[in-house]
Amino acid sequence: MLSHMQIWTAIDSLAAKHGFSASGLAKAAGLDPTTFNRSKRTTPEGRERWPSTESVAKVLLATGETLDGFVALVGAPRGARPGATVPLLSFARAGASGLFDSAGHPSGEGWDEIELPAIDRDSVYGLEISGDAMLPLYRDGDVVLVSVTEPVRRGDRVVVRSTSGEILARTLKRETARTIELQSLAPAHEDITLDRSSIASMHRIVWARQ
Repeated sequence: MLSHMQIWTAIDSLAAKHGFSASGLAKAAGLDPTTFNRSKRTTPEGRERWPSTESVAKVLLATGETLDGFVALVGAPRGARPGATVPLLSFARAGASGLFDSAGHPSGEGWDEIELPAIDRDSVYGLEISGDAMLPLYRDGDVVLVSVTEPVRRGDRVVVRSTSGEILARTLKRETARTIELQSLAPAHEDITLDRSSIASMHRIVWARQ
């Protein structure tokens, strides 16, 4: 019996075989670019979503693969394939509701994908920088990868999400039992101090594409 993970692994392997990300494969097949995104593979409630037979047929046609060739990819070791991806969202949209679950993991609709370096993709998401507020460190269009599980230490660059939905990229300057002090990434902005009760999550920036 085929499992949910095996089918999605085969689609990811097929995409990597032909030099696509999951979203690139969907585009090549004439599907919505988010059809194969990881955020689409389960519902917000955790129920498994399966790719339709129509979408599988379209990617086979687009890549010239046979059904037998696709079946041969089923069960390929997870993480062994090149071209792994993580969810990607514009930084300007990251404060919108419904995009993160209670643990700070990406959730809901509207996520794209970006190819991942050699780190744990299941605990990482990407944010695309919008505007020049973080110059000179990050420019408009740069992408940062943020780890949900990496320990955060003093001096790390972090993404902080407040309970009101505000998203901040800062350097962790100092922590106490009640507050967190954040240093601006841009000289034009002042440092800030936040109450811990106002912070929904604080995750470490582990990589940047510039």
